[in-house]
Amino acid sequence: MNDSTPRRPIAITDTVSIGPGAPLCIIAGPCVIESDELCFTVADRLRELSEEHGLPVVFKCSFDKANRTSLDSFRGPGLKEGLAVLAEVKRRSGLPLLSDIHEIGQVDAAAEVLDILQIPAFLCRQTDLVVAVARSGRVVNIKKGQFLSPWEIKNVAAKAWASGNDRVFITERGFSFGYRNLVADMRAIPIMQREGLSVVFDATHSVQSPGGQGDRSGGDGWLAPTLARAAVAAGCDGLFLETHPDPSVALSDGPNMIPLADLDSLFRVAAALRRALKESQID
Repeated sequence: MNDSTPRRPIAITDTVSIGPGAPLCIIAGPCVIESDELCFTVADRLRELSEEHGLPVVFKCSFDKANRTSLDSFRGPGLKEGLAVLAEVKRRSGLPLLSDIHEIGQVDAAAEVLDILQIPAFLCRQTDLVVAVARSGRVVNIKKGQFLSPWEIKNVAAKAWASGNDRVFITERGFSFGYRNLVADMRAIPIMQREGLSVVFDATHSVQSPGGQGDRSGGDGWLAPTLARAAVAAGCDGLFLETHPDPSVALSDGPNMIPLADLDSLFRVAAALRRALKESQID
């Protein structure tokens, strides 16, 4: 992998791709499955926004948040029930699905339902997990750990490629900067792309304050749209956004979420920025 490594779009479905030449892809949804109705409500709105603004959408939501700060934190319904909810979301909305995998034993069942299997940032160095997810044959999203530089993540991607799966992209989610703080370096986007990687920018986790509320994480969700706009201008291949009708009552990551009602303006601006880059022949 070097400067001459060609990037190419990664097909998620017959109509949705991520990468050079493809439309800006939006990966969005609640942090965790709180209820089936929440998922249906958010997915329906995302489908409407996708159609209105011409941006493909992948619905994301976790069936199990195994990396919560506290043992008492809400984790979700678990693998079996959670996948059933996600399958129904797909049936109703037609949107592709993404969720995160924490254990090798979850891979086979998840691959039957999901279009994209995600490696959580904290687990991106777990070789056996990366290999198992890659061998599923599904598209792989590797969240770049907040402890890794943009140059290092190519080694993680190489593990997946060596396992026979070249449909791999990276999600940038900020870098640890002191205690309980993350910084988003927009240089990371072109650096990783130069290494042949397609890059999605996670605007909501990049404004997270890890452990900022003692037994849970805090965040500055009001800044997430600003970082999202900056990332699109920097040439990212997609955006990762956690959203909720009322982040103040969300059971996970509420402080850094974008309210569902605010997504229309963000989609509109993101689409305009993407068009401007395309018209300027910048990718």
